[in-house]
Amino acid sequence: MSHSRIVSYMNIAHFIDHYAMLIFAAAVIVIAPTFGMNYGELLPYATPGFIAFGAGSLFSGWLGDKWSRRNMMGIFFIGMGLALAGISFVQTPIQLGAMLLLVGIVASIYHPVGTAMLVSNVDKLGKEMGINGMWGNVGVATSALVTGIINEYFGWRAAFWVPGLACLFIGLLFLRDVPRAADRISKKSAAGMARVPKSVMAWVVASLIITIIASSITFNSVTVALPKIFQERLSNLTSNTAALGTITFLVYLFGALAQYIIGNLLDKTSLKNVFLPLAITIVPALFFASTMTDYGLIILAIVIIAAVFGQVTVNDTMLGKYTIDEWRGRAYSARYFLGFTAAGLSVGLVSILYNQGGFDLMLKSIAGLSLFTVLGAMIFPQEKRIH
Repeated sequence: MSHSRIVSYMNIAHFIDHYAMLIFAAAVIVIAPTFGMNYGELLPYATPGFIAFGAGSLFSGWLGDKWSRRNMMGIFFIGMGLALAGISFVQTPIQLGAMLLLVGIVASIYHPVGTAMLVSNVDKLGKEMGINGMWGNVGVATSALVTGIINEYFGWRAAFWVPGLACLFIGLLFLRDVPRAADRISKKSAAGMARVPKSVMAWVVASLIITIIASSITFNSVTVALPKIFQERLSNLTSNTAALGTITFLVYLFGALAQYIIGNLLDKTSLKNVFLPLAITIVPALFFASTMTDYGLIILAIVIIAAVFGQVTVNDTMLGKYTIDEWRGRAYSARYFLGFTAAGLSVGLVSILYNQGGFDLMLKSIAGLSLFTVLGAMIFPQEKRIH
């Protein structure tokens, strides 16, 4: 059983995870009128699913460590296929919310289990985290693009059952190609080597907690709201949902590229040297984007997405370096429980801020919140480089 094959499936799973969680964010524009509702009214029905995305990770990571990471990932692929296909049959907002909750529960498996499985099978942690992050964010980008196109030409129900069938097929291939013995594979990797003195580990933990909560709310708020922001603010350029999906896709590709570049940088320089500039960049970019339209907004959106997505690679690499393999699933489950639970609350936050003051208020508020990420970066200690 090759390590590279396991890594490949984990990259595909990361793509699926983010693609699946953001189908609704792109489709809600089309779904809301069919239920006689507006965007702000229907969006909160996704909140339980996003909270489950984080809360479920605690149990998922524990099961992965104690039972089987391979089997948990099999459940992820098959379960996601069934859950997405099921959404295409819903008839009421309550049914939609219930199925989105199921998607969130299944989606909670990947990050604690899949990331731990990935880290155990790589040598260059930063580089592979960057590549893996790239797959996840191409999933985010492709979700906006493909969902926009399917919504426009085939209807919103097809936007769920088509990827659902693809997940089922990939799941069957995974169970065939990755044997149960994969759980025993644990390569000696670049991960799990503490690179700061034990005396300052408390600052590492404090930095992680502050950063994970603040950056996760920022990440999710931006990715959930971006299709609607573009629909409102790019109206002088286009109103076609497929075209808007294409623009969103291209913006997210810059985020994926940033993750690849940042992942490689993390193998060559200290975390703080990458962490702090990224954190600082996010704040003014969000603030100025609050009043931008058309091409200016697209340029600032690229900066925001690149910085926010790069931050995810930094967070995951930080955790990978400071945990041992036996506990890694549980460590990542705690990280994603904090992050995605905070992110789940951000869906309601976007809805409230949007209803109170539109995206002007929402983006300025998220810019203010992002100052906590800067604080987290500032208190993070410098590493001792190991050559």
